[in-house]
Amino acid sequence: MKTLLIKEFKFTANILSYIFIAAALMNFFPGYPILCGAFFVSMGIFYTFQSAREGNDILFSSLLPVRKGDVVRARYIYVVVIEMLAFVLSGIVTVIRMTALADAAPYINNALMNANLMSLGFSLLIYAAFNTFFVGGFWKDAYKIGKPFLISCIVTFIIIGIGETLHHLPGLAALNTPFEMLEIQLPFFAVSVIIYAVAALFSCSYSVKSFERIDLTL
Repeated sequence: MKTLLIKEFKFTANILSYIFIAAALMNFFPGYPILCGAFFVSMGIFYTFQSAREGNDILFSSLLPVRKGDVVRARYIYVVVIEMLAFVLSGIVTVIRMTALADAAPYINNALMNANLMSLGFSLLIYAAFNTFFVGGFWKDAYKIGKPFLISCIVTFIIIGIGETLHHLPGLAALNTPFEMLEIQLPFFAVSVIIYAVAALFSCSYSVKSFERIDLTL
C-alpha cells in the first residue's frame, strides 16, 4: 500500500489537482458563489483520473505485486487527502471571515452565500457527491470518466443551487450570518461530516468489489 500511495501522490497525480486546492481561497470572494471552490477542487482530481487513464495507470498498477483492491484504496486515499487539504484551507478562510472580517461591508452586503458553517457543510456534500458519482462510477469499468463526471457535475450544481437559495427563503436569512441560527448551522455541519465520511467509506468498498470483477486483460 505504501508503494501505491507514493505512486499516487508523486507520479500519478496531475499537478492541477494540487494547484486547484487553492480554489478553497474563493471563500474570500464576496459576490461569488463560493461553493464553486469545492467544484474546482473536484475538477482538479478529475484531471488526475483523466491523465492516469491516458497513461494506462490502472493496468500498470494492477501488474504490480499488490492486491487489486489496494489499487482502488490508494486512489481513494489520494482523493480524500486532496479534498481535506482544500477543506482545511477553506475552514481557515471561513474562520477569518467569521471573525476578523465579519463586519466588512462587502460581506455584510453580499447577496450570495457567505462563508460559515453552512458553506463548509455544503462543501462536504459536494465532495461526497463527487466521490459517490464520479470516483465510484469510474471503478465500474476503470476506464470511462465522461458520464460519471457529468452526473457528479449535475448533482454538484443542484447542491450549489440549494445552498445559494436557502438563505433567501422567508425566515432563513440568518443562515447567511456567522453566528446566528446555530441551532440549524451546527447540526447541518455535523450531518454533512457524517455524510461525507459514510459516502467515502461505502463508495470505496463498492468500488473495490466492482474493480475486482473487472478483467483488465480484455
